[in-house]
Amino acid sequence: MKALLAVFVGGIVGTGLRLLAETLIPNTETGFPFSTLLVNVVGSFALGLLVARFWSGTPPWLKAGLGTGMIGSFTTFSAVMVSLVAHGVHELWVLAVVYFVITLVLGFAAAAVGLRVGRVTTPIDWVDE
Repeated sequence: MKALLAVFVGGIVGTGLRLLAETLIPNTETGFPFSTLLVNVVGSFALGLLVARFWSGTPPWLKAGLGTGMIGSFTTFSAVMVSLVAHGVHELWVLAVVYFVITLVLGFAAAAVGLRVGRVTTPIDWVDE
């Protein structure tokens, strides 16, 4: 029950942050989806950092709230697919391929950097109740 509540609360926070990003940097069907790319790269970095720095010894409910809840709702694969389909409908194939490749490369790179940064800092041990 604690994990479910943590995912719920984390989901509210992540969704709110995503809405903020999309409000500040709106996407269009025919333009480059900068806000989707930004949140997915930032989320990949954040998850990599969290896993490397905090996951060892972190209570399962907190992992669920931060990982699945907050970062899972902040980043979405479905938003990437919607952008790709919209580009396809408008026959913007080059833009779709470029966006997809940039998303994959920057997402993996951001996760790797997050893991690297997380490993060079001292992990925090959480006390599980």
